[in-house]
Amino acid sequence: MSNPVLHQHLRKERNEISRDDLIKIIKEFEICQMSFLYSGLDGKIKELKIPTHDRKYADMVLAQGERIDGSSIFKGVIDTGNSDLYIVPIYKTAFFHPFEQNTLAVFCNFLDRSGELCMAVPENVLARTAANFRERTKLNLNALGELEFYLIYDPTILTDVPSEYKSAASKIFMGKSQRNYHQSYPYNKQAMILNSMLSLISSITGAVKYAHAEVGCIEGLKSNLAEINGKNCEQFEIEFLPRPIEDMAHYLNLAKWIIRTVAYRFGSVATFTPKIQDGHAGTGMHVHLELTTLTTPAQNVMVNRHSGKLSEESLALIGGLAQMAPSLTAFGNTVASSYWRLVANQEAPTRICWSEQNRSALIRVPLGWSNLGNLAEKVNDLSVRTETPTHASSRQTVELRSPDGSAMITLLLAGICAAAEHGLCNREQSLELAKKLHVTGNIFNNGDYLHSLPSLPASCQESAEVLQRDRGIYERAGIPTKTIDYLIQHLKEEATLFTRDHLQKLSTEEQKKFTRDILHKDLHAQ
Repeated sequence: MSNPVLHQHLRKERNEISRDDLIKIIKEFEICQMSFLYSGLDGKIKELKIPTHDRKYADMVLAQGERIDGSSIFKGVIDTGNSDLYIVPIYKTAFFHPFEQNTLAVFCNFLDRSGELCMAVPENVLARTAANFRERTKLNLNALGELEFYLIYDPTILTDVPSEYKSAASKIFMGKSQRNYHQSYPYNKQAMILNSMLSLISSITGAVKYAHAEVGCIEGLKSNLAEINGKNCEQFEIEFLPRPIEDMAHYLNLAKWIIRTVAYRFGSVATFTPKIQDGHAGTGMHVHLELTTLTTPAQNVMVNRHSGKLSEESLALIGGLAQMAPSLTAFGNTVASSYWRLVANQEAPTRICWSEQNRSALIRVPLGWSNLGNLAEKVNDLSVRTETPTHASSRQTVELRSPDGSAMITLLLAGICAAAEHGLCNREQSLELAKKLHVTGNIFNNGDYLHSLPSLPASCQESAEVLQRDRGIYERAGIPTKTIDYLIQHLKEEATLFTRDHLQKLSTEEQKKFTRDILHKDLHAQ
């Protein structure tokens, strides 16, 4: 975490924060309790509350941690017969709890009985794959996530409208289906909630790029769940800045917790479920990747400095992502409704290819300011210059567009590390694949060409099968065998809930009900 507020008070960089610093914060701010936070296998934030009135105990816990039942937290990868773990705070992640007064929150890691990092824990899996990537490629891998989500709300109880006007206001300045992109208030009714989310996430992480309304806008959602049936929905996105891939896992999991909690406090439901209604935009969780040097300061190596074109390293990265894209769905598309989202013409990929500035491709190369700087000169009268010009520097990334809101975020990023390493360490093969899978234009407008491209899995069962096929690559990168087994088993269990053959045997009304059951069963998953 960047923790701007905490850093400003301590006047220290995050890696310099010590146990004594946290004790100082506890005393000066009259902290009554600490909240030890961590992410479970499902990515949801869990917490252990520790009172601080006994300063000796607080100091001891900060030094030694506490113990917990690992088999309950990481069920499926830790056995009950050997389940005790130490939970130990990571000082540099500490921040003031955004929802509880006089509470200091801090993320934690887990150690086994011998005092070593527990490698069944997703954060340690990611740390190992990231370290292996750096050692084997001599490069850093940064990531940024795009968190898309829907806010589902009762239009008759808008929180920022006087009570006597609520009923009328709910029908004024209505948004349009599939036309809500970057929409502003009052057409966007939940914009004020987004402001609260953005403020908290940015103040804690210091790593938010921007937030905006997305295309999704639904009036009168149809659901078999009373919690959301008949309510309105608006889609949003919060996008981060590139950060070390291990940090990005913390940021994304933390942000999902904040988004859900803020929504709940406003009387709304926040969901990251991959598809909420047929015919409407699904919920992606795209991941951008950036390769940099190991030097200080790090330099972006995504673009050739002389030609301005993608570097060989970038093309090898793209080739690795393309080769591993089918099995990466096992980490990033983990529920049946994921495969309702991956359909044509909804800005979601179905075929394996890459392209520049093209949202129909699986891997997109967005604009990156290559050899461009101080573009404001083009739109401002700067004939009398007072400021120092901003020098051109590449901000180039490549974007993987298949993951969605069901992603097991930390394991997904570990899988991406493995794919990137495979691409860069098998450069000749990766460059050839990147050359073969490069496309231009909207691939959905050319049926023959579209069908010539390899496909992503169309179900959880297919995803499990390709993960089984590719597991050796992931295991060599540092992902434990038991973690791969867990993912395969999870996908196979999910696959039993839905088959298209079963759907086709139902009447039209039965199909609609069954589809709603599948789409909304994971409303609060991941």
